Amino acid sequence: MSDCTHDCSSCGADCPSRSGGIQKAQLNEHSSVKKVIGVVSGKGGVGKSMVTALSALAATRNGYKTGIMDADITGPSIPKMFGVHSKAFGSDFGIMPAVTPTEISLMSINLLVENETDPVVWRGPVIGGVVEQFWTDVCWGDLDVLFIDMPPGTGDVPLTVFQSIPIDGIIVVTSPQDLVSMIVGKAVKMAKLMNIPVLGLVENMSYITCPDCGRKIEMFGPSQAKAVAATYGIKLLEQLPIDPLLSQEADLGKIEFNEGTQMESILEVLDDLGLKAE
Repeated sequence: MSDCTHDCSSCGADCPSRSGGIQKAQLNEHSSVKKVIGVVSGKGGVGKSMVTALSALAATRNGYKTGIMDADITGPSIPKMFGVHSKAFGSDFGIMPAVTPTEISLMSINLLVENETDPVVWRGPVIGGVVEQFWTDVCWGDLDVLFIDMPPGTGDVPLTVFQSIPIDGIIVVTSPQDLVSMIVGKAVKMAKLMNIPVLGLVENMSYITCPDCGRKIEMFGPSQAKAVAATYGIKLLEQLPIDPLLSQEADLGKIEFNEGTQMESILEVLDDLGLKAE
């Protein structure tokens, strides 16, 4: 690499110059994961976990073997959305993830704590270590794609994931408010700093459809998504509406049974990554 600065602490590339730098963690030896996609946001409350879940569902319904790593250690929500309340357990092969009715493999801190409502009061390095163990110690089996639901911001966990796990790219989730451009910019710039490709932008809560006339109502004002995507040179994947039924199904742990077609744009992303369903 002619442009290598030999500063491995801020680089996600695999190259001979990494000797003495931060090495990628080794995947559990009984696992095979073809592609890894991180789902990130610059701020909380934009529906990042929902986009993660919908992406996994779309991939699964189209023949991909799919898993979700819930890396939001202090605010896990993935198990509840899928109605998973069982605990992970150890085996000779590693920690066994939960498996949903549609055969999506899940790992979350909520599968390890005694009570789902118990808070995780840990400092950053400990949280980062747990996330890395979700990669090294969990027996994921054979997956086509693993989605990593990351906590908001650009702190310890995103840094750990970008440095320790071979990420193929990230999807940035945002909402329509005016401050979006700045928030998206932080996530995009961090990814570029770490040499992680940005696969696309998803605007969540873009509008709500009137149940009487079908008109789209922009609850948070005009969408900024197209302009923001153009500013940073990234693809706008989808503009997702506010869907009360989908929210209710997620609250009840029945998101797998939603019959919508949200996040089918993930299929184009997987195709661009060279991944084909078997």
